[in-house]
Amino acid sequence: MITLTVFNHAGGAGKTSLTLNVGHELAHHGQRVLLIDLDPQANLTGWLGVTGVTRAQTVYGAVVDGLPLPTPIEVYGLHLIPAHVGLALAESQMMGRVGAQSRLRRALSAVADRYDVVLIDSPPSLGQLAILGALAADQMVVPVPTRQKGLDALPGLQEAFSEYREVRPDLTVALYVPTFYDARRLHDREALADLKAHLSPLATPVPQREAVWLDSTAQGAPVGVYAPDSPVHRDIMTLTADIVDAVGLRVGREA
Repeated sequence: MITLTVFNHAGGAGKTSLTLNVGHELAHHGQRVLLIDLDPQANLTGWLGVTGVTRAQTVYGAVVDGLPLPTPIEVYGLHLIPAHVGLALAESQMMGRVGAQSRLRRALSAVADRYDVVLIDSPPSLGQLAILGALAADQMVVPVPTRQKGLDALPGLQEAFSEYREVRPDLTVALYVPTFYDARRLHDREALADLKAHLSPLATPVPQREAVWLDSTAQGAPVGVYAPDSPVHRDIMTLTADIVDAVGLRVGREA
């Protein structure tokens, strides 16, 4: 089992879309995939059409009380541990418990025989839940918009990684992913050149094709279900292949 945390402390980088759709693509090719929503806003949970979640179904008990992970929800061939607004309470609860930031990693070790890949959708923050996700990871996947705000976030990212490596010296970034790329815009081309100059390894840029992304989200379905073989689905296939290569997964044909 390999655990990948999709992380960027800045919002609007494409973390949730990446987690959902790469996870679905991996499952489509026979991988046993667990998704974990660590964001109290629960976008990943909602985007998969999952409603009526209780706090007990989240990682809250595992993180705050040291309990085993809850039984995941099965959706679109994936297993999901969802989020709930009550998960936000874990931020303050964790600060009073020694070792709480490492509890998700320990809880995942107990299910290592059940999954090939765990994808964690980290909240857009540098708080306790983000630390929890980072310390649970074998490697990080970092989406970075090809915009000025994406470039502006880089110093904060590097500072966060330095702090996380104080606890986990082995923690590395498997792949930086340029997102929302529009090759027609000079600004995007310049931003991508900046990313290439400062970040490695770098994935193939994910183009900005908002209609299908937004429509699939509204339908509560992965792009591979909503619009299979669309240009956006092909973008996801390319990104998934980049991630597979970066982390050394052995992915076969569809199960």
